[in-house]
Amino acid sequence: MVHCGKIAPMLYSLARKIFFSLDAEKAHGIGLNGLAALHAAGLSCLMGKKAPECPVEVMGLRFPNPVGLAAGLDKNGECIDGMAAMGFGFLEVGTVTPRPQPGNPKPRLFRIEEKQAIINRMGFNNEGVDHLLQNVALAQFPKCGGILGINIGKNFDTPIEKAADDYLICLEKVYAAASYVTVNISSPNTKNLRDLQRDDALDDLLRQLKAAQARLAEKHGKHTPLALKIAPDLDDAQIQAIADLLRQHRMDGVIATNTTLSRNGVEGCRYGNEAGGLSGAPVRELSTQVIRKLATALQGEVPIIGVGGILSGADAAEKIEAGAKLVQIYSGFIYRGPDLVREAAETLCRMGR
Repeated sequence: MVHCGKIAPMLYSLARKIFFSLDAEKAHGIGLNGLAALHAAGLSCLMGKKAPECPVEVMGLRFPNPVGLAAGLDKNGECIDGMAAMGFGFLEVGTVTPRPQPGNPKPRLFRIEEKQAIINRMGFNNEGVDHLLQNVALAQFPKCGGILGINIGKNFDTPIEKAADDYLICLEKVYAAASYVTVNISSPNTKNLRDLQRDDALDDLLRQLKAAQARLAEKHGKHTPLALKIAPDLDDAQIQAIADLLRQHRMDGVIATNTTLSRNGVEGCRYGNEAGGLSGAPVRELSTQVIRKLATALQGEVPIIGVGGILSGADAAEKIEAGAKLVQIYSGFIYRGPDLVREAAETLCRMGR
């Protein structure tokens, strides 16, 4: 009898060939449904070996290992238990908005296989915060103590000057259900969203969110950490200004980074000039540079979650060495599957993380 753990790499290799022959967004949907079905059938072992236990405490939470799933892969929380079975130390679902929205016109998701990269211009397509919370309530992972982050954003048709209202609506709704909440102001696919990273706008947004967090902590009897997700396309002055505001408002964490508008590394490639955010291997160095500069500016006062271009255990270690306390993967998971989760966790465990 063949051991289940030996089947997993072969199964993913076969599945990847099939998925990569399909339209990227269609394959994404089929993959999520397939993972959910495998888990429901009790065949989670086909997803790969468990990652090692390597506990780390960040934002007042105890993570069983420091490797998480980045937001964007499971926007509506439809496959929480299936994803958890792959050994992630934590999951982040969303980005979710107050009202459902279809996102940008299709096609809007493109693989650049030769560069292990992805370009997306999804545009916060999701079924809305209430639908997400229904799925979270059905999942066993959070009930069993699993760490579940919920990533929140604004609806595309909410004026930028009223963006804080959308974030506050989402925060109010997800606060009790989330282990932590991520405030996404760095997607390049919602018009003017990145303007919220500017000094005055960010100062006002963080002030309102922290006031709401204090009120909700008293109401629910628990402190749900707040993290800010930032872009990689920032100069040194912008990084310093954001770090100063993170410290001033005593934010619980910062996620660095989102996708990039740069096309360095994919010039001349098919789909390389598509509009949207670039992720995967080409963003690795840019993301790590932001993490390193952010770590210096924060002086250890706000923990960093590193994400961007992690396709190996060594890439995960690079993020930790640059100053991150935890890492997240997305594009690397698409290209390498569950083996990357285990490899990254094992590498970081050997580092003593």
